[in-house]
Amino acid sequence: MQFLVLAYDGDDKGARQRRMKVREQHLEGVREGIKEGKHLYGGAILDDEGNMIGSVMIVDYPSKEVLEKEWLDNEPYVTGDVWRKIDIQPFRVAEVFM
Repeated sequence: MQFLVLAYDGDDKGARQRRMKVREQHLEGVREGIKEGKHLYGGAILDDEGNMIGSVMIVDYPSKEVLEKEWLDNEPYVTGDVWRKIDIQPFRVAEVFM
């Protein structure tokens, strides 16, 4: 089942520093998720000045519970206190994009 994940960074002074500290670990995990067919699309949410303030990902997991257990519980942006608000919605990528 596919899911749209909207994850927003904290808006405190240390948010950017926390993001950059674990960013490479995050990207490493994304690369693994891509290889496994679990992470389909993604990118950074930017503010008006072009600063990263969150992330959008479209992922494929059997259920929301599995998504949380296999990915989010170990995601560096979660364990590193980068993402402070995460919204997960069922989603279907249009076939034309696949």
